[in-house]
Amino acid sequence: MIIYDIENLTKIYAGQTEAANRDITLQIEQGEIFGLLGDNGAGKSTLVKQMVNLVTPTAGEIRLMERPFRTLRDPYFIPMHVGYMPQDGLAFNSLTVAEAFYFTAHLRGLTRHDALAERDRLLALWQLEPLRERVPGKLSGGQRRLLQIAAAMAGSPPILILDEPTNHLDPQRRQQVWQILRQMNREQGTTIIFITHDALEAEKIIQRVGIMRAGSLVALGKPSELKRQVDNQLRLELFFSPAAPPALPSHLTPLELDAGRWLVYLGKEDVAAALHLLELSQVDDFRLHSATLEDLYLHFANGQEV
Repeated sequence: MIIYDIENLTKIYAGQTEAANRDITLQIEQGEIFGLLGDNGAGKSTLVKQMVNLVTPTAGEIRLMERPFRTLRDPYFIPMHVGYMPQDGLAFNSLTVAEAFYFTAHLRGLTRHDALAERDRLLALWQLEPLRERVPGKLSGGQRRLLQIAAAMAGSPPILILDEPTNHLDPQRRQQVWQILRQMNREQGTTIIFITHDALEAEKIIQRVGIMRAGSLVALGKPSELKRQVDNQLRLELFFSPAAPPALPSHLTPLELDAGRWLVYLGKEDVAAALHLLELSQVDDFRLHSATLEDLYLHFANGQEV
């Protein structure tokens, strides 16, 4: 079953001449884990806000479970079926952690008794019991993120849309988020749609990916299918002191990922010669491996030729 059917979607905000989204066509199926990647300003958040009916499209159509948004008469249809986590959690500012879970579950149709049970389940699942009486202003950035994710899950909606769910989280908590999301998808068939900048992290969970650039959807498919467009290339990462970058053979052009970290793409036939010419004493470490989802992200989102 197609959960989301998006056709020729365009959004131009008032007073703007450039479209935030431009002619996006996309279908997401029931039980899918779908990742949306792209740089800041690519139009990702605008797209998901339209998918939860917080932003009205300038043109195009969105259908949720075959029901067009433009003819919806039930204001509760979308929030009852979709758990949405925005980048901020201002709606919870005056509630404690426990109250946020309880009221979200109750508003999704659970009885008071069941909403209380759901509150306790989420506190235990996310290990937030010690924070149950705290308000968001007293939480760290990572704790607020977990509050938002857990509240989006309250009442077990069949669809989750999460905007940068692992921002501000330490590695252990990020791993916990992906484990719980995979479990929900596997055991409950939850459709999960999420935005992230971290392509390497997203690769652990997504089944299909959409990559956006300048308001347009520039790539769509399974990572394994998209990788075929760059699979003739190998990825050489070099780590070195920023004050003393290594000399590279003249035919190699590095892409600077961070201070002291370069990325070089090589044809498979060029690897042996390139490593022979590279002065390895000038690098602290190097890694050579095949294309990753991060390479697809660089290739499509930034127009990087790979």
